[in-house]
Amino acid sequence: MMEMIKVNNLRKEFITYEKQPGLKGMIKSFFNAKKIIKTAVNDVSFHINEGEIVGYIGPNGAGKSTTIKMLTGILTPTSGEIFVNGLIPYKSRTINAKNIGVVFGQRSQLWWDLPLNESFTVLKEIYQVNDADFKERMDFFNQIFGLQEFIKQPVRQLSLGQRMKADIAASLLHNPKIIFFDEPTIGLDVIAKEKIRQTIKEINKKFKTTIILTTHDLSDIEELCNRIILIDKGKLIYDGDVDNIKERYGSKKQVKFTLKTEEDFFKVDVINEFSHVDPKINIKFEDNTLSVIFNKQLLGIKDITAYILNKLDVVDINIEEVSLESIIKEIYKDGLI
Repeated sequence: MMEMIKVNNLRKEFITYEKQPGLKGMIKSFFNAKKIIKTAVNDVSFHINEGEIVGYIGPNGAGKSTTIKMLTGILTPTSGEIFVNGLIPYKSRTINAKNIGVVFGQRSQLWWDLPLNESFTVLKEIYQVNDADFKERMDFFNQIFGLQEFIKQPVRQLSLGQRMKADIAASLLHNPKIIFFDEPTIGLDVIAKEKIRQTIKEINKKFKTTIILTTHDLSDIEELCNRIILIDKGKLIYDGDVDNIKERYGSKKQVKFTLKTEEDFFKVDVINEFSHVDPKINIKFEDNTLSVIFNKQLLGIKDITAYILNKLDVVDINIEEVSLESIIKEIYKDGLI
């Protein structure tokens, strides 16, 4: 399988200078400012093959955006190696730009005041797409996005969902080998999110496009990715299957009890009853529903349900695995894998 992205021991440092307060401090800083080095990306290595859809995730300030900017050629690494489709991005920015597409959920690459069809025409010329390929791809976009319904409207008049569809189409116009999606479903309703996710899957299947997805919506990850790369404080802390991380770190179980009356909740003390077995047992109560989250390796479902059913008037029970989002939060909270 062809290797599309290779990152070895990647590091990016940013240098700032500390300024002291007051006029004297300002003059002193001018001649003898204290240098501060911030390491945004610290010795990160990973390889991504053709056709993979990989989630690249982490909290704000983790180093995700800095990594993506180095992969696209916007930033130059302090040290380490990057190869994108065989090219060093910051040394071959123009050629690299023709091999990649970028979609930002909060920023558009389209011309705000131009009708959408004119934006596509401009991009056709920029990327030197021939007439036959342009027609074929526009037909494909019309088929999956229904662009004809709003293609003559100025971009500024499009809804968020329409603009996101248009941005994805624009990023694919030159048939890039790799696409970077940054928060592609942010701000969209449930139906629009599902449409975007299905489209990403279809693009990947039809063109074997390699996709790197950065998002805070872990439903995107669960729906689209088989593999995630997890970064925190500039360091890579996990690289592997989504199912594997659930299996290794998803020891939590959640049981939801729908109670007949809200007052019933106050008849139990789940924490006091079970904390000696599972010190991290947690409960939530909202809308007559008592949720008990516990470590299934320490406590059995029958222990929890037997206690609750004996104490409360329960009208419904729902048992579910803890979400990937909860697992990731737990990993960040504990600070290690």
